[in-house]
Amino acid sequence: MPHPVELHVPCPDAATGAALASAAIAARLAACANLSAPVTSHFHWQGKIENEEERILSFKTRSPCVEELVALIRDRHPYDLPAITWSEIAADPDTARWIAEETGD
Repeated sequence: MPHPVELHVPCPDAATGAALASAAIAARLAACANLSAPVTSHFHWQGKIENEEERILSFKTRSPCVEELVALIRDRHPYDLPAITWSEIAADPDTARWIAEETGD
């Protein structure tokens, strides 16, 4: 069974996060999505240090879905560089099975 993956992307607001989450779930590219409360992000951008209020959108998915999920996010995200990151995660067998079932395996 492919490894579960947790993928994160910052969003400018809740509406953007909700739209991305709905699109990914509908496309069966993720089993679930979680949208954080507002956080303040600090980062370098175009030669300046910036800080912005954002929401972090997290997806539970599988390694074979990552490429297509990243493409969906890049296509629909309003940022020039949405800073998408992911890592393989450990999950209990029931959770791993649920993620696999919900993402088409």
